[in-house]
Amino acid sequence: MKNKSLLLVLSFLLVSVMALSGCSGGKDNNSGTASKNEAGTGEQGNKEKPVKLIWYTIGGPQKDQDKVMAEVNKYVQEKINATIELKLIDWGDYAQKMQVIAASGEPFDIAFTSSWAFNYVEGARKGYFLELDDLLDKYGQGIKEALNPAFLEGSKIDGHNYAIPTNKELPAQAVWRFNKELLDKYNLDYKQATTLESLEPFLKTVKEGEPDIYPIATNIGPFLPFDFALEGIPIGVPLDTTDFKMVSVWDTPEAKQVFQTMHKYYQAGYLPPDVATKQGNEHEKTGKWLVDKQHTVPFADNLWSDNLQYPVVSTPIHEPMVFNWSVTGSMQAISAKTKHPQQAMEFLNLLNTDKYLRNLVNNGIEGVHYKKLSDDTYEPIQDSGYGMAAFTLGNMFLLDKLKDDPADKWEQYQKFNDSAKNAPLLGFQFDPTNVMTEIANVKNAVDEFGPSLNTGSVDPDKILPKAIEKLKAQGLDKIMEEAQKQLDEWRAANK
Repeated sequence: MKNKSLLLVLSFLLVSVMALSGCSGGKDNNSGTASKNEAGTGEQGNKEKPVKLIWYTIGGPQKDQDKVMAEVNKYVQEKINATIELKLIDWGDYAQKMQVIAASGEPFDIAFTSSWAFNYVEGARKGYFLELDDLLDKYGQGIKEALNPAFLEGSKIDGHNYAIPTNKELPAQAVWRFNKELLDKYNLDYKQATTLESLEPFLKTVKEGEPDIYPIATNIGPFLPFDFALEGIPIGVPLDTTDFKMVSVWDTPEAKQVFQTMHKYYQAGYLPPDVATKQGNEHEKTGKWLVDKQHTVPFADNLWSDNLQYPVVSTPIHEPMVFNWSVTGSMQAISAKTKHPQQAMEFLNLLNTDKYLRNLVNNGIEGVHYKKLSDDTYEPIQDSGYGMAAFTLGNMFLLDKLKDDPADKWEQYQKFNDSAKNAPLLGFQFDPTNVMTEIANVKNAVDEFGPSLNTGSVDPDKILPKAIEKLKAQGLDKIMEEAQKQLDEWRAANK
């Protein structure tokens, strides 16, 4: 399950490259945002000192950040009489540093949060984030109009919103991703591969023809058809559940079959001997791999191919589904200690409704950081000193397109969103307070057994019973009982 978070991050990073910024029109070209007078604070811009909002977000430092933010602040001050102090924290450091900042009470107004970095549910339950219901109604109507209702509904905690989800792909869909050069070389029809078991003839053919290649080169985190109640803990309900009864996922026929299949593939030499501990993605650079598991978005095959510089194709493992972790994969929260909640929400409303501002923050300054190609397309200037991760910043549907993007890019995203089904636990946020010790102990057991079971490095007939016994000894049943109690109460309250 750790791989789910990694795959989610990779999927989002792919989106960010595909949607890397772009500036549209002039300053008068904005949509769904209040005018200077309507904003409530903007018309006083010449009379009152502007409010400064401190905004933390995730990403590598940008050389021209101050130059871009100077332009942002001219615009934002005119609109809502506020300025933005943007503080970037690098990817690997963000979660830990933001925990320290929030816990210490260091001032900030807005911060990126998610299911995988500076955990949204944990932060809200610790009191780091402000409840946003009233602010959304008063100053965030543009956000409510722009977002698919499932974003706000699915990210509620105990019935309340504590952050604004990014308007992007709504569901998650796992896919088998293939190196097309090997498929073509051996005349393999990847569309026939839909299940883990159906991969076998592909793996066998490539291994026989390319003895120095491991067709599955890394821990792919095999798909299990469950909606998990808590990240890193193997309890949840089947995706097709009708009774909403929590189960110990590893103690199910589905999990046992997956582990047995992976062990069969491992014994056949389809995975590296050290796959359980192997780090890095050198195989992607060399092209020495056949298949892995990823999460897709519209046009992901094109993007993967561009990034790797060789053709990649994929086939779906399941239909698009809206999970709690996909809804909360990229969000902006307002600090519970902010002195400027109104202006913070007004800024987030602008960021999600104002096309000019959204593209400026994302892509930088026209002629300096990108070239304008048409009204809604652009080309980044290489090594310009500015380029942000699009998925972390706000409404992606406002972004201009790259020159090679399909003309209907955002329409296809909307179609993808509209096609999704809700996962059974969407909107249910498990409160771990009563079982924190058990959760820590169970996670240790998952870390001990999970990598070897997921990669087939051990015989599940021998090791899986020991793993299940260890999970129980560490308190899995107590966690599951608490989760079931909360789920039953949540369903009763939400009908």
